Amino acid sequence: MGDHEDTYRIQGGKPQVPWDTAATPPKEGESAQYALAGEYIFKRLIASGGHGSVYEAEHRILGRRAAVKVLHSHLADQGEMLQRFVREARIVNQIHHPNVVDVYDFGMMPDGSPYFVMELLEGRTLSQLIHERGRMSAERALAYLEPVCAALEAAHKAGIVHRDLKASNVMVMDDGERPRVKLLDFGIAKVIQPQAGQEGLTLAGQRLGTAFAMAPEQLRGSTITPATDVYALGVLLFQLLTGQYPFHSKDRLELERLHLEAPPPRASATAPVPAVVDAVVLRCLEKEAERRFQSTETFLTALREAVAAPGDVLPAGTTRQALAVHAEVELAESDQDDEVVHAALAEVLDCLEQQLRATGFMLALQAGTALLAIRLLEAPGPLAPEQSQRLHEALRHLRRDTEALAAEVGAHVQLCVHVGAVEVRGEDSVLEVLGGPVTDLSSWVVRVPGGLHLTPNALQVLGPPVST
Repeated sequence: MGDHEDTYRIQGGKPQVPWDTAATPPKEGESAQYALAGEYIFKRLIASGGHGSVYEAEHRILGRRAAVKVLHSHLADQGEMLQRFVREARIVNQIHHPNVVDVYDFGMMPDGSPYFVMELLEGRTLSQLIHERGRMSAERALAYLEPVCAALEAAHKAGIVHRDLKASNVMVMDDGERPRVKLLDFGIAKVIQPQAGQEGLTLAGQRLGTAFAMAPEQLRGSTITPATDVYALGVLLFQLLTGQYPFHSKDRLELERLHLEAPPPRASATAPVPAVVDAVVLRCLEKEAERRFQSTETFLTALREAVAAPGDVLPAGTTRQALAVHAEVELAESDQDDEVVHAALAEVLDCLEQQLRATGFMLALQAGTALLAIRLLEAPGPLAPEQSQRLHEALRHLRRDTEALAAEVGAHVQLCVHVGAVEVRGEDSVLEVLGGPVTDLSSWVVRVPGGLHLTPNALQVLGPPVST
């Protein structure tokens, strides 16, 4: 069922359903299309989307409230959709864990549409809580993830990989010291060891999941294992600790490239996170599945130990003056194949990073088709003429080489150079950028026709370029 939720949610007595892009919220007072599903009487329509509808219902004899998900009748004739719907109900029932939403019944409507009956949950999603409260402590993140991991471990032992773990698929019913949660939406779960007569529904090379949390092997269409869910746990833990995703881009192709190639950022770069917790997140986000925690149990043990480790919060940062280079690849409209553009873009960004590092810069930020590199300055004031000349020459070479690569797919490279304050932590070999005016790109980044711009602050330190 894709991004549809496994359950009807209510908050304050009103329906709380996170719609996907295909869903249409019902009008106030709109009645249900159906009257009865087995022994359950439909009370009202809650949500209707591209694949199905969710209804509030009540058992006509026992009075038990429930949610009923019904596949649209026009999809009931489509083999894969019908199989996936039926399999979702079977998988949830097969796991049967207190932290997984319960399925009570399954049947067919008179028009041939299949349905299943689920428990009715009250509360809010973890996504809503993050949106309302922002980042949280490692201790609180652990409290939410313990029951999530219990649900995942039960699924893995049943031979099932969730494959779509994210904050909006975690329902928090009791937000106390020990939160009571339910893991939702097994619509695209992967059955690793199908039972006799139970066929898998994922074809070789097929990619299923949510872009911001997909493991590299999902993007490649290769083997799915419990380590795939561990990667998503790393994304979720990073989000809980920082209020952000580790990788983000409005362009799906670029987001996939970041998951496949870009080194994951440290949560401690944007939040007060202990180094030992940083290490847990980074291991979850390893590109190769075999380098991650191989089970949710080992992940949870490592996270508990990291949270319990005393006195490991990293020291505060210090403010330094830095020379900063912002580089951005501007993509033009192109008829070329996406894979060709993707490969060319990766080559340009790699070239930018390598040449900047060779000139003494370190990568501070990377998002989308842009990156920010900095080089700390030892003393205020203008650089020595020979040092300034070397930097000017390095910038010209950087612009020339990367522009030549970008031109192959009709793209352009924009470089903007600036000098300003930056907050950093650590030694030169493991320096972390925490923030500061230099990271406020909107205050100094300028794009010019020539593709290379030096701000007034940069000119004061570097001096004007010398003609050669």
